[in-house]
Amino acid sequence: MEENNYVASITYEYEKNLYVNMTNQCCNACDFCLRQNSSGSLYAKNLWYKSGEPTKEEIWQELCSRDLNRYNEVVFCGYGEPACRWDDMMWLCDQLKAKGSHFIRINTNGLADLITGRNAALELDGRVDAVSVSLNASTPEGYDAVCHSKFGLDAFPAILKFTARAVLNVPHVRMTVVSTMPKEEIDQCRHICERIGADFYVREYIDK
Repeated sequence: MEENNYVASITYEYEKNLYVNMTNQCCNACDFCLRQNSSGSLYAKNLWYKSGEPTKEEIWQELCSRDLNRYNEVVFCGYGEPACRWDDMMWLCDQLKAKGSHFIRINTNGLADLITGRNAALELDGRVDAVSVSLNASTPEGYDAVCHSKFGLDAFPAILKFTARAVLNVPHVRMTVVSTMPKEEIDQCRHICERIGADFYVREYIDK
């Protein structure tokens, strides 16, 4: 898909994984997010949907055009929070599982409960193999200061609750922080992950 036609990539490849650009919607405006200063990622030319987002059927058609057996993982990520289209994403997970034993991962801010109004992590059982949750702070106030969620101080405890449930319903769950955070804050986040039972990962900050 060509950038000069303003057509966004629905899927894109990185290493041995296939990424699904589910949506441009997001309930956060994180200071460190690549969305703030780029139209794509390091791996796709354009991820902004300028004339409406694809339907779940259009996304499925795109996935079916790929040889899914080539990829280690199918990852719901892209240029927005995939939980903003939670029901469509769950439908796509069902289609993928029906098509083959594909490993499915969701990269999320962990706010699916507040977005959907229900205990979303319970719906991951049997559908999703891995969840990666962006933590990025150790307190509600710290999270609000850097992520500017529309849910305010309710966001942080909702993330912890979602992740704790995900640990019980998904084989692989991790929480991540950005490498530019102070060491003391990273250590506090690590302790939070240990209490919840999730793995912990420090991801490198990307500024372009």
